[in-house]
Amino acid sequence: MSAHKPYGPYERFIKRPQDFLCALLALVVLSPVLAVTALLVRLKLGAPVLFTQERPGRDGKIFRLYKFRTMLPPTPGLDDPAHDAQRLTPFGRKLRATSLDELPELFNILKGDMAVVGPRPLLTQYLSRYSARQARRHEVRPGFTGLAQVHGRNAISWAEKFEWDVRYVDHVTFLGDWKIIFETVKTVLKHEGISGGDTATMTEFMGNES
Repeated sequence: MSAHKPYGPYERFIKRPQDFLCALLALVVLSPVLAVTALLVRLKLGAPVLFTQERPGRDGKIFRLYKFRTMLPPTPGLDDPAHDAQRLTPFGRKLRATSLDELPELFNILKGDMAVVGPRPLLTQYLSRYSARQARRHEVRPGFTGLAQVHGRNAISWAEKFEWDVRYVDHVTFLGDWKIIFETVKTVLKHEGISGGDTATMTEFMGNES
């Protein structure tokens, strides 16, 4: 992967400090929401409250992503993505529809694993499935939200999602980031693109789209 060249002074000097301050402020303001959500997850879904999973970040570096759990534990011996819809409770659906399940990712932003805006962090097994162009999404930190999230979220195809990701990588701007943040709020309030098709989550990327 070639070294990423910052689009301008904003990406080079301002974006990371801004992300840190935004995440810190959000954690302070939303701490009651985080506490109540954690309690409800514990009561309705049991322990652990957090779902953690390894995800690739900038330059493919692996980090541990934090989310609130939205699913019941899997049935022992049954590892079937189609079973996810049965594990996803009405409470879990509400968490996803409001994006409350993603609030613990604010800690990932503080740590520097993620940015407020950038391509969403996907699964590690996808790394070997990307085309050279698709792999460019890892030239920047993954984001809490991104261009793909305000242009269809999980309701668009993988090819479309990756095109939005690469477009973002090539044009990281202050106004662009804040436009995405405000559009994200609108998208969440409208509950748009939460899932793809009839599945509980986006269908797996198999590497057959260029």
